[in-house]
Amino acid sequence: MHSTVALVLAGGRGNRMKTVTPKQYLDLGGKPVLRWCLEAFIAHPRIDAVRVVISPEDRHLYDQATDGLELLSPIDGGAYRQNSVKNGLESLVSTSPERVLIHDGARPFIKAKLIDDLLDSLLETTGTIPTLPIVNALKTGVDGEVTGTVGGDGLWAAQTPQAFLFRDILGAHRVNANDNLSDDAAVLEATGLKVKMIEGDVVNFKITNPDDLIFARRLLMGENSSIRVGIGFDAHRFGHGDFIMLCGIKIPFKKSLVAHSDGDVGIHSVVDALLGAINAGDIGTYFPSSDCRWKNVNSDLFLRKAVELVHEQGAHIVHVDLTIICNQPSISVLRDQMRTRMSEIMGISLRQVSIKGKSTDGLGFTGREEGISAQAVSTICFVNA
Repeated sequence: MHSTVALVLAGGRGNRMKTVTPKQYLDLGGKPVLRWCLEAFIAHPRIDAVRVVISPEDRHLYDQATDGLELLSPIDGGAYRQNSVKNGLESLVSTSPERVLIHDGARPFIKAKLIDDLLDSLLETTGTIPTLPIVNALKTGVDGEVTGTVGGDGLWAAQTPQAFLFRDILGAHRVNANDNLSDDAAVLEATGLKVKMIEGDVVNFKITNPDDLIFARRLLMGENSSIRVGIGFDAHRFGHGDFIMLCGIKIPFKKSLVAHSDGDVGIHSVVDALLGAINAGDIGTYFPSSDCRWKNVNSDLFLRKAVELVHEQGAHIVHVDLTIICNQPSISVLRDQMRTRMSEIMGISLRQVSIKGKSTDGLGFTGREEGISAQAVSTICFVNA
């Protein structure tokens, strides 16, 4: 049985962000906003399981954002936040946890101490929430004019996660299912039960608009961050065959590329660019052509290793720019498929991958259609370097 479950809400559309992609799936430091809080909950020793409530139309985004994470299966949300929470709570009835923490997936910077403080506080009450005192003057207004001033004494801004005894918050949501209350604490309050407040965390803010996301990125990078750039190059000649591998895509072709592995010049050049950015040698350092283990191996393996090495050094990928130089095949018709595959292998968003095709107007070995070459530039960020 799961004693404590984190229920994360990620079904909103985030209209104030004014992006096609919902804000919880936007990139933040090389991974989606949502993944930051999920990793924090999974890593916490007092959290037994994590479940996410999503919009069914975003399932592909969810799958990409949570790849490799140990989570309970996601649950479809409802028309409003309160409906989504109730759906999530009802899905946990079969496991009947003792406690549940309800969190907004657009709050990425949840700290272990706050989770501990909430769970400690919950030992003495049915519900507890993190809050911050209101320090600014509050005004009411109509049509751009002030109509009144609200005293700030006794006013607090509520955050998430909000912690509850499972049976109590589930019962409260069932009783108040037709109401549209501001948060889960309000749902519990509506049944007459008390909610305790503890000190919140100013860093635990919710990403709501574009400025919030910019601030989050700056906060993540910090004053001591370091941007580094790496350059990679690779080339292979044509030989007999009926397909080539480019950027992890198998492309039917009148020839093949001669190589020890699969000859994927796109991936090979990106690997060298990433390794160059972290001063870790080149592709031959880890996958020498003299080693039979790498004979005819899919180059996806090489790229995953390079990304792993980047992460091991405390860095994340900001952007990869790849230029493939050849007359044929046409890169323009394959670009979207290549970008998608490369982003999947590296675990980054499509916006972080640029792929271009160039010809040399008949000059050089690529112009004579004797082979293909590729050049790549990678930008990575070391946090607190």
